[in-house]
Amino acid sequence: MADTELPDTATAEHRSSGGMPPVALRAIRALLTIGVLVAAYLGAFLIRFEFSVPPSFLRTALITLPVVVVGKLLLLRLLKAHKHSWRNTSLWDVVAIAEAMLAAALVLAGLRLLVVEVLRMTGGPQITVIPLGVIAADLALSVVGLVGIRALRRLQHEEAEIRRLRELGADRRRRTVLIIGAGRFGSMVAREIQTRPDLGLRAAGFIDDDPSKQRQVLHGLEVLGTRDDLAAVVAEYRADQAIIAISDADGRTIRDLTARCRKAGIEAHIIPGVYELIGGRVSLSRLRPVRIEDLLRREPVELDTSSIAELVRGRTVLVTGAGGSIGAELCRQLARFAPRRLVLAEQSEGALWSIHRELVPTYPGLEVVPAIVDVCDAPRVAALVGELQPAVVFHAAAHKHVPMMETNPGEAVKNNVFGTKVVADACARLGVERFVLVSTDKAVNPSSVMGATKRVAERYVHHLANTTGRVFVSVRFGNVLGSTGSVVPVFEEQIAAGGPVTVTHPDMTRYFMTIPEASQLVIQAAALGTGGEVFLLDMGEPVRIVELARDLIRLSGLEPDVDIEVVYTGMRPGEKLFEELELDSEDTDRTRHPSIAISTSAGATWYGVQGDLEQLRHAADSADLGQVRAALRTIVPEMVDDDPDTPRVTAAPAEAMGDPHVRDADAGHVDGRTGSAEADDPHATAGHAALDDPAGSRHRPAGSYR
Repeated sequence: MADTELPDTATAEHRSSGGMPPVALRAIRALLTIGVLVAAYLGAFLIRFEFSVPPSFLRTALITLPVVVVGKLLLLRLLKAHKHSWRNTSLWDVVAIAEAMLAAALVLAGLRLLVVEVLRMTGGPQITVIPLGVIAADLALSVVGLVGIRALRRLQHEEAEIRRLRELGADRRRRTVLIIGAGRFGSMVAREIQTRPDLGLRAAGFIDDDPSKQRQVLHGLEVLGTRDDLAAVVAEYRADQAIIAISDADGRTIRDLTARCRKAGIEAHIIPGVYELIGGRVSLSRLRPVRIEDLLRREPVELDTSSIAELVRGRTVLVTGAGGSIGAELCRQLARFAPRRLVLAEQSEGALWSIHRELVPTYPGLEVVPAIVDVCDAPRVAALVGELQPAVVFHAAAHKHVPMMETNPGEAVKNNVFGTKVVADACARLGVERFVLVSTDKAVNPSSVMGATKRVAERYVHHLANTTGRVFVSVRFGNVLGSTGSVVPVFEEQIAAGGPVTVTHPDMTRYFMTIPEASQLVIQAAALGTGGEVFLLDMGEPVRIVELARDLIRLSGLEPDVDIEVVYTGMRPGEKLFEELELDSEDTDRTRHPSIAISTSAGATWYGVQGDLEQLRHAADSADLGQVRAALRTIVPEMVDDDPDTPRVTAAPAEAMGDPHVRDADAGHVDGRTGSAEADDPHATAGHAALDDPAGSRHRPAGSYR
């Protein structure tokens, strides 16, 4: 939704002060502060003596008044309370004022006791002794007075701004909204709606499942009920929209709330999760419609930042495929840990320019080196590694689009196998400490050329770790949402065109992660490695691709098979109904990170490596699919035949296939970028959800490791 830009601080301050010059404004503030301090001190004497001050104590008040006021002003300045903006007074200002006044009270009390003792010893008159009751009353009155004049200034400013913004949005019909979540984020949303009439929103109240919050009032708005009461509340208050303001809600909760809003006939918008917010600040300018990643949202990844910092800080890090979705996000995440130099290796000039242009202004203290390089170009790779001497290399460059690689099998082998070999060999030869291969769940019992080539790459990295003793590891995970070639934007395009939405099979499932989550865990796994491991990321529950498609249709405000038809087109070459994260022969153990497991039997010793690779190279040069698959099967015996004679599903409406409720699948027609850099969505034909799996005997529960 659109958001009117707020004026900058100086302009707003000048306008709300009636155009008064800053010098005059500061003088008025100083006079008001002095006036409050004088009134508080004299008022304390009146309170102490019940408005009948004896003449001797009246003399004490008048004699000590200048000293007390000047002392308090000095303490306010020392604690920098005078610098705080009056029109933005907050709890922090109250704390600063209270600290200054408490310090003044303690000083006065100390001087009072000292003076009493001196006068007692000298026998002098006690006209300058300040009663302790006066000091206590003065402390309370000073804090209340100083906070009060600031609060009045803030109220005056906010009322002026509300009047101005109301005039700006006077011609806009105000929409009634319900705020789902009466926690910290919900309260911030309510406050912004109340102070921003130009947004054209009017908050009716809160919806929250916490029984203790029912009928409570926050910022003048009542908690009207739980999610079960949503439809009734919408009808009673004629709400137009709901704002989901629960920062830590999981995907299941958001899915349920979105469905309830849709059933009640209102739109659902959402405040992004904490990982999307900058500094945890909530702003309605960041309010957006619910997206598919919200429905799949999982717990935020908690990183062992100390181990990652030890790996990255002050060192040179190189990322291949730096222009791809995973490669670019790896660069963003790595830059946060302050490497000395970040090398972006990428074949695509445009993709390299884009990520370089993004990182340079964001991290001005970081040396970002853009390097156009084809990972299959051994001399260029060796020169780059030799010149820049990276300590850590993340190899994300690959061809990853399954059907595309079935029709270009030789290129898949050249890039995914021999490109990996070129980079890994250069790293081993030139002293790189740590090499991390970004792999895929399609490498497990692969049925596709792409998956098999990634499994060969895993085996070669394992082989180098064994023969060189270096920390060379692989990280295996499923699909990422929103990448180039991902099924989600394809489905969105089909929905925008009026359909149909095409899915390959009703039982097709895939594992999904967001790009930031996957990248963070890849870096974390790199810090855990000791050499030769294949790390497995916890992908959560698998998602049915057709369920994904149906969710996207509903999020667009349409109904599946009513407004938009879902059509099954049949599985494509190299595809599987479901993906696995580990081989049947692999055992896995947990690492110290709850979202990362490790294969304890990543692969047998590869004795015939050179001969096998030479045979594979000849097959790749022939570009014959049969020869390539035969050569791959020699190295990857668990490779599953993709029998062209196997009957495939023909195009048909979803209801004709049964299961009218299937939701989301990443099985469909996706076009991916090919090249040495990442083809984005390493797994452009996959998904996550419960599998009514006719072949399910080989499917382990999602997220579980043996």
